[in-house]
Amino acid sequence: MESLKEKTAKGLFWGGLNNGVQQFLGLVFGIILGRLLSPSDYGMMAMIAVFSLIAATLQDSGFKVAIANMKHVTDNDYNSVFWFNIIVSALMYVILFFASSFIADYYHTPELVPLCRYAFLGFVIASMGISPSAYLFRNLMVKQQAKCGMTAIVISSIAGVLLAWFGFSYWALATQGLVFVAVNTTMLWHYCKWRPSLKIDFTPVKHMFKFSCKILTTTIFTHINNNVLNILLGRYFTPRQVGDYNQAYQWNSKGYSLIQGMVYQVAQPVFANLNDEGVRQLRILRKMMRFTAFISFPLMFGLALVSHEFIIVAITEKWINSAVLLQLLCVSGAFVPLSTLLSNLIISKGNSNIYMWCTLALGLVQVILMISLYPYGIRTMVIAYVILNILWLPVWHFFVRRLVGYGFLAILKDILPFCIVAACVMGITYFITSAIPNMKVLLISRIILAALLYYAVMKIAHVSILKECTEFIKSKIKH
Repeated sequence: MESLKEKTAKGLFWGGLNNGVQQFLGLVFGIILGRLLSPSDYGMMAMIAVFSLIAATLQDSGFKVAIANMKHVTDNDYNSVFWFNIIVSALMYVILFFASSFIADYYHTPELVPLCRYAFLGFVIASMGISPSAYLFRNLMVKQQAKCGMTAIVISSIAGVLLAWFGFSYWALATQGLVFVAVNTTMLWHYCKWRPSLKIDFTPVKHMFKFSCKILTTTIFTHINNNVLNILLGRYFTPRQVGDYNQAYQWNSKGYSLIQGMVYQVAQPVFANLNDEGVRQLRILRKMMRFTAFISFPLMFGLALVSHEFIIVAITEKWINSAVLLQLLCVSGAFVPLSTLLSNLIISKGNSNIYMWCTLALGLVQVILMISLYPYGIRTMVIAYVILNILWLPVWHFFVRRLVGYGFLAILKDILPFCIVAACVMGITYFITSAIPNMKVLLISRIILAALLYYAVMKIAHVSILKECTEFIKSKIKH
């Protein structure tokens, strides 16, 4: 039997590989799609994205997290969740099918009616994979989850590019999403040993709902929080302006999702397993925070550094308005994985109510702030959004400190050195390379120089996280 430490290390490795491959493929195909499609095409999908996310969340209802936090899970638990999701997703699709006209009226865009009805099929398909996904998630089968995700991203991206090439505009993006969900769901069933039965008993769902309903409410508001600018921009600005913001939002998301996805796949199950070992749980939390900060700050600050050159070289000057927005979003994006870790600790301690109210408060402040600032333009709204999301990290930490004794000085010691070093490295790189006139040479030079400088500082400072990561990767290569 593998120890928890070995499972965690393997989980981080496969989670990192999964997200790394997905984000790399997303980068490649995102560049191709960015060249083939217009800002208005992305704007159309951005307007309806939050509705698909909320519907998918309602169908999931937080049961995946609930199952991960249960001490003992039976086949009946999985079966109950499976049939509940099938029924709820069918009802949600019918509701949204008829609500499509209202969504189109809100955005003053009639073309959204058929697009909504087509794109929303995704969460109906996804409902069939909730129980298998929960099974793999609970059992730390991160390698299998990685294979599912990587296969789905390759096939769906090829489908999206082919349709975009043949002129299907925003329908290409919608189809890409549907193909991804279908392939991922099929792969989940391939790796899951559990199978449903026709004996339907919703008693387990009722028992889980007290915990899961708070996760459900929180996840809905998280999606609203993440997409609040897409929702408001679609109402007050043109599809092109929404597309410019959404392009920046997507590249920022690809960056922080690389780290966030890696730690999320192991953090929740690991924390739940250590609830009876407070000291060990805190030690692992701090180590995960250092590991996350070690990767997140240089990656996201680095993306902010090269945002202008990257946008022009990769997806041409038609997206130039996205560059400044991307630069701003990357600053707050560096803190997102850290907030995710802290919130996962809160959930694992059974305090889903704290998780819920904290997210609700963030969403409320965010909506009020964005509505107040929209007359001042998109850039002002994005700056306020970035500042607020950075300032919310101490809010998450406040509750974690009360639960496990993670002190203020301790968290500063864990993350601040990486933040300062990454910021200084990017600043030095910017000034050294600022005289390079060629965009492609400038992009490559900044990436290489920043990476070498950051590695050199970590090596000279004898940072233990670097040493551990290097040793683990060497052992995997040797194995």
